[in-house]
Amino acid sequence: MQLEALYSAEQTRALDRCAIENHGISGAVLMSRAAATALDHLLLRWPHPLLLQILCGTGNNGGDGYLLADQAHKRGIPVQVWQLGDAGKMRGDALLARQQALANGVAVAAFHPGALRAEGVLIDAMLGTGLTGEVRAPFSEAITLCNQSGLPLLAVDIPSGLCADTGRRLGATTRADMTVTFIGYKRGLFTLDGPDCCGILVFADLGVPAEVYRQSAPDWLRLDLDLLLAQLPSRPANAHKGNYGTVLVVGGDYGMGGAVALAAEAALRAGAGLVRVATRAEHVAAVIARTPEAMPVSVGSGQALKPLVDSADVLVVGPGLGQSPWSEQLVQTIAESGKPCVLDADGLNMLAAGRVLSPRVRDNWVFTPHPGEAARLLGCSTAQVQADRFAATKRLQERLGGVVILKGNGSLVTDGTRGLLCDYGNPGMASGGMGDVLSGVIGGLLAQDLVGLDAAALAVCLHGAAADIASEQGQKGLLAGDLMVPLRALLG
Repeated sequence: MQLEALYSAEQTRALDRCAIENHGISGAVLMSRAAATALDHLLLRWPHPLLLQILCGTGNNGGDGYLLADQAHKRGIPVQVWQLGDAGKMRGDALLARQQALANGVAVAAFHPGALRAEGVLIDAMLGTGLTGEVRAPFSEAITLCNQSGLPLLAVDIPSGLCADTGRRLGATTRADMTVTFIGYKRGLFTLDGPDCCGILVFADLGVPAEVYRQSAPDWLRLDLDLLLAQLPSRPANAHKGNYGTVLVVGGDYGMGGAVALAAEAALRAGAGLVRVATRAEHVAAVIARTPEAMPVSVGSGQALKPLVDSADVLVVGPGLGQSPWSEQLVQTIAESGKPCVLDADGLNMLAAGRVLSPRVRDNWVFTPHPGEAARLLGCSTAQVQADRFAATKRLQERLGGVVILKGNGSLVTDGTRGLLCDYGNPGMASGGMGDVLSGVIGGLLAQDLVGLDAAALAVCLHGAAADIASEQGQKGLLAGDLMVPLRALLG
């Protein structure tokens, strides 16, 4: 089994063209299959709809909608198509689909603000993946009315108004209960606003031959935790702690000792053999009280830190670090060490501000910025980072080297060669300390000789999946410390 490929809109269209031009599957056949698949999944979810109201645009997405209406009409299901845009501009397979529906007696009328009836299921076949600019009227009006209707809504291929490439809302965007997407997974469905807009996601390849996919090399892949865990070796009976590495967690300036405590425990739960903590003297007792298995040491300067760095296999730098002169000394010592390192939080902010020298070797570093930290590193706004998270992640890796994780809804991981997306996790993770746990997990996996990209990929999946398990008792009030027990259980 391989990781699922994620495609841009243009890459998906290329798959479509390849199936048509090289494998003899006509566009009309693909459109008919898409309509049938969408209708089948609609009826599985809502078995006896009183009415199907299909909102159709003028492109191929609208063609899918017309054929869905035609097939539902043939099954005796009441149907109403609402046409948006000038139907006279329809061409090719989409025009043929409209003509077929009209010839078979499907009710079609122009959309207007009072058009929608307060019953049945809505089907969004308005804009599809070709949208690049802001949604304009009448589509924006229709989308708003759909969202306000209270009726169940199925999106055909992609919710209208959502950018297939970035997951960004392009103005008004439908909030679907279910999205049935075709040919290739659109990467925008999995990050930023995508998951909020698409609801339950169903994929159908429409019978496209495997050879079509083999001819394409997608830039991004969707991670699968089970596949990653299956690659971890089991531990031999004569294993000892020295086999699984020593992690040094560095941070915890005044008032922020909890961050290093969380990172240290997470590294241990991820399987590290030994974990030391370099922190302020005031936090040593608290770290011992929370996690006696960790070994905290009071460190007052970069010079005092150096022996601990020398004895560690992996460094985790940033949890609760602050940006004081003390913090700067510690990061400078780390930067000069050449050791594998996870850099997070204020470690990233000091790097962005130019307050520490760039490390001599960064191929063995993992950087874990959230969008705000990423913006500081790139010298742009957070909004610009979020506008295209895929592009921002690539730019970060080009600047920093090593492995970059851009955290957020649909976290992205890349080493410059491979791009990976993690869609585990939930909104309950919007609380302090979650990033510290992730840093600790990455450090713990690196200490067990996983290479940077593999450690980062497994860590983000474990982190999100552990939060999903912990949130079964509720997302609100979910704490970073709640991830420790499910994290251990997942690793087995």
